[in-house]
Amino acid sequence: MKKRTSIIQEGKRVIRGEAAAVAALAPRIGPGFQRAVRTILATRGRVIVTGMGKSGLVGQKIAATLTSTGTPAFFLHPVEALHGDLGIVEEDGVVLLLSKSGETEELSTLVAAFKRLGVPIIGILGRPDSPLGKACDIILDVSVEEEACPYDLTPTTSTTAALSMGDALSLALLKERKFSPEDFALLHPAGNLGKRLTLRVRDLMLTGKDLPITPLRATMKDAILEMTAKRGITSIVDGKGKLVGVVTDGDLRRLVEKRGEVFSIPVAEVMNRTPKTVSSEELAAGAARLLEKHRITALFVTDPRRRPIGIIHLHDIMRAGVI
Repeated sequence: MKKRTSIIQEGKRVIRGEAAAVAALAPRIGPGFQRAVRTILATRGRVIVTGMGKSGLVGQKIAATLTSTGTPAFFLHPVEALHGDLGIVEEDGVVLLLSKSGETEELSTLVAAFKRLGVPIIGILGRPDSPLGKACDIILDVSVEEEACPYDLTPTTSTTAALSMGDALSLALLKERKFSPEDFALLHPAGNLGKRLTLRVRDLMLTGKDLPITPLRATMKDAILEMTAKRGITSIVDGKGKLVGVVTDGDLRRLVEKRGEVFSIPVAEVMNRTPKTVSSEELAAGAARLLEKHRITALFVTDPRRRPIGIIHLHDIMRAGVI
């Protein structure tokens, strides 16, 4: 019985401690929070949320909450961003950066790139006086006295505080946008309030001369020319027109780092042989989920014989208002 009481008391200690830390955030909601909301409202682009480790997991949830409540957002993994995905960041967007320590190396490198693009950076930080704090334009302080972890090591209370601040930001934006239950239903086609969206991949995909295709027998020079003309990606097809691979601008950058001169290299040596594809009949929202799941920005659309008939980009899905 004593052991059971100890377990119960430990559970209560954690809940009470985290509840107190969240309550301590309320007095910090002030001019900085107001500036953050107004900055996001004023931007014409989407919110890019980023963070490493557990802060990144919290960031994914915040990005999902923002998107589902009327503020288009996308989670950008810092490592993937440094290897090609930085192109998702628009000059007229805004960055929401999460970090407990404020000293994460990958985020520090990424911030320099954000600065070059001139996008505002809002930091949800556990240490406002940290190096990352000094680099942010707006800071939302989510510092906590200690973690719920008995060794003060595992991020627990700190992640709860960051998540709560993200919720506060999302719902303040919802109210300012006058986001209605009808709007909510439109973005939740599988929910009880929702109705199914009718927009499908076929409605948004690029076809014909806009579809990037490179033969399997080609060299990287041919692929680069096709990629340059068509958004930094190309499909690779065999003699029967079947999709057998894909090459992206990220693949090209990594190749240049390793090999230097790349024009004469066969595309077969470089391509990803397991490209992600989607059906033209798939809902655009489903394609968006697939893109986010695999942290990519484009999907080739194939027919039953696996021949590419189109390509759908994350940018086009967002522009259509699907997410």
